[in-house]
Amino acid sequence: MRRLLRAFLRLFFRLLYNEFAWAYDLVSWVVSLGQWQAWERTAIPYLRGGRVLELAHGPGHLLIAMAEHGLAPVGLDLSPYMGHLARRRLRRAGLAVPLVRARAQAIPFRDGCFDSAVATFPAEFILDPRTLRETARVLRSDGRLVIAAWARLSEHDPLSRLLRWLYRVTGQGESLSGGGEAMLIEAEFVQRTVWERVGRSEVMLIVADKQRRC
Repeated sequence: MRRLLRAFLRLFFRLLYNEFAWAYDLVSWVVSLGQWQAWERTAIPYLRGGRVLELAHGPGHLLIAMAEHGLAPVGLDLSPYMGHLARRRLRRAGLAVPLVRARAQAIPFRDGCFDSAVATFPAEFILDPRTLRETARVLRSDGRLVIAAWARLSEHDPLSRLLRWLYRVTGQGESLSGGGEAMLIEAEFVQRTVWERVGRSEVMLIVADKQRRC
């Protein structure tokens, strides 16, 4: 039963990120009680340097926020639907932010060309060893990867319990906060976990610094 539910939810999230991308903002607003974009922005203060690669940029809200903070973001996403939404949103904001359609497991940029990389509430691709190796490759020697991994409202809030259940069923939150550490170390990152408060909610951030080679 749990296996069927996990398969259904993965199908739902795949459709939400592709053919049903037009509903993404509404769904994320509902499940976060309107705090989704604020949750995403908690990653910005932890970014290092000015040139930032966003992995799975989605509808483009964080790209705009980073540009407005004086950063030079570049967006990467495999979904053409999200690319369309992000381009339209960036155009309305009058911002020229480069967007690239590609897989995070094969990032089409040269070695060491970004100061930071960021991913907010990513799917399982973020813990694919190829993703982490590629991310490390395109980061400078002192580069940083910041992942907004998951969020909670309160221990007893019904929505928080629902979010924890969804993460548990899909395997996202547990793998990012647990076994993901070993994968980050294997990709030559040193990680720490921090919690950022947003109103009555908290966001878990994984801040992973690329290890300097001797």
